[in-house]
Amino acid sequence: MPQIPEKIHELTVGRLAARSGAAVSALHFYESKGLISSRRTSGNQRRYTRDTLRRVAFIRAAQRVGIPLATIRGALAELPQERTPTREDWAHLSEVWRTELDERIKQLNRLRDHLTDCIGCGCLSLDTCVLSNPDDVFGDRLTGSRLLTEKGLSGPGTPQAGTGTA
Repeated sequence: MPQIPEKIHELTVGRLAARSGAAVSALHFYESKGLISSRRTSGNQRRYTRDTLRRVAFIRAAQRVGIPLATIRGALAELPQERTPTREDWAHLSEVWRTELDERIKQLNRLRDHLTDCIGCGCLSLDTCVLSNPDDVFGDRLTGSRLLTEKGLSGPGTPQAGTGTA
């Protein structure tokens, strides 16, 4: 990977892409989402400061572990605009994100376990399958693919047959 000469303080989008390993389209996307920024030359070409290279590495590392871009944007917004994220920044954020990732792992394990149950029985029954009918608030009282109006269940705020809400 070619080094950036010290006298070069700004990078073109092509050079940033080559150095970071991110596609030019990804860099444009990151910029449109407020993750990185550039200035425009008189010819309307993007120029990125050298610290953007570290920000892109930071974004890509966070994405690889499953952190949503909105969360990454919030984290980067807390850093000074012209400062490269440091090892300490990453350590602080990774500690915060660890809890979120642990919860996501628990959810994925639950989904995996339920998937095994469904594969075992093969029915994908709506009365017991949490994959086909997640967060079913009426599952303890009713079964089936639609909630039918029953005496005692209809009323204001109660989903009706065919509404797709249950």
